[in-house]
Amino acid sequence: MQPFTEKAIAVIKSIPRGKVMTYGQVAAYAGSPRGARQVVRILHSMSKKHDLPWHRLVNAKGEISIKDDEGSFTQKSLLEEEGVAIENSRIRLEVYQHHR
Repeated sequence: MQPFTEKAIAVIKSIPRGKVMTYGQVAAYAGSPRGARQVVRILHSMSKKHDLPWHRLVNAKGEISIKDDEGSFTQKSLLEEEGVAIENSRIRLEVYQHHR
């Protein structure tokens, strides 16, 4: 496993319940500020294997990026179960964003 991938997995696992991080934020903490797309690939290919809290990642605007209805509904439901409020399809990053 590549060092960036290991670091990104560790960052994702560190996001506490009721908080979110952006893809770019995870990439920056993992050492590659421009690696947001790589974070998406890691989530897509390794979430189940590493039991990643994939639902706690959102885009830079605080929006759920999953396009299919079932996936976005699942992410929204999981976040709301953790107490994250979603207003007008957005999460208020100033309230719910996790900083390490």
